[in-house]
Amino acid sequence: MKRFFPLLLGMALLSQLHAQTPLRVAAAADLEPVLPPILEQFRRATGIRAEATYQASAMLTTQIMNGAPFDLFLSADLNYPKKLIDAGLADAAGSADSSTPITYSKGTLVLWARKDSPMPPPSLDLLRNPALKRLAIANPDRAPYGRAALAALTSLKLYDALKPRLATAENIAQAAQFVDSGNADAGLISLTSALTPHMASSGAYFVIPRDLYPPIEQGAVIVSNTTQRAAAHKFLDFLLSPSIQAQLAKAGLTPVH
Repeated sequence: MKRFFPLLLGMALLSQLHAQTPLRVAAAADLEPVLPPILEQFRRATGIRAEATYQASAMLTTQIMNGAPFDLFLSADLNYPKKLIDAGLADAAGSADSSTPITYSKGTLVLWARKDSPMPPPSLDLLRNPALKRLAIANPDRAPYGRAALAALTSLKLYDALKPRLATAENIAQAAQFVDSGNADAGLISLTSALTPHMASSGAYFVIPRDLYPPIEQGAVIVSNTTQRAAAHKFLDFLLSPSIQAQLAKAGLTPVH
């Protein structure tokens, strides 16, 4: 019996170590103000710890393609997770169509400016104002909100005039930092950023009409080589639950149901 004790002890330690491994979530930058309390609620409800890394969706996609050890990807659009599905690196197992990312919310683009700015309040007219010297946007090559900003400016026939004045950030969170710090006069940012307590108190926003840019449908996939598929499924179910969808709505994301 003694010779089996070290083996049993080792197995118990491995089991405990596995149980302590958090669910690793690759999360789009627009979720940074939204996701932390949801992860904590998920831990209290299920006992499963989850940790998120926030970056532009394109950068997270590249990391997953290069083998980064994520279990779940919450993108700010459907294109990047679809790219991973097509490459055989992720799936939406459990949904009606496992070849299509699971849509968990829709994003909203807003124009934000500081309340102490000498510029007029945010509006479409502000974008046409020649006194607007620097406009912050997320990188359209990496961030879905950046593509939405570019589409909106193009729809308004303002892109050519504003192109030399664009302050391009790596992701939507950094775009918000640019304008909040005064390094830009205004910014085309996510509603999730604009609704944070700090941004809400220091600035004001204008909702960009939705017909000026394609829908920002935010999609989720499970990374194929995860060892925590069951936990990933539980988190997706939690994210899509009515109470959490209502919470997303208050934070600036349109629920999917």
